[in-house]
Amino acid sequence: MNYKIVIEPRAIVDIQDAVDYYDFKKEGLGLQFYSALVDAIKYLESNPHYQIRYKDYHALPLRKFPYIVLFYIDENDKEVYIMSVFNTFLNPLKYPK
Repeated sequence: MNYKIVIEPRAIVDIQDAVDYYDFKKEGLGLQFYSALVDAIKYLESNPHYQIRYKDYHALPLRKFPYIVLFYIDENDKEVYIMSVFNTFLNPLKYPK
């Protein structure tokens, strides 16, 4: 059974910041980042039980980009809440909690 994906507002800001940053670095790179993120989200729809990183939060790394998708699973409603798309080059003490 597929899970419903819910992207929290904070994660939307993270995604937009990353796309803008990569587009600034090189035209079209933001689209590549977004495509990698969409692939990760599609994976989460069918298989969200990825490693637990912090308490009940799971983390799924993106391919080719130094980001992880931090999310929480609501088993009762079969929903995955994406809380943040976190740049792993940042200080790990800044992990969203």
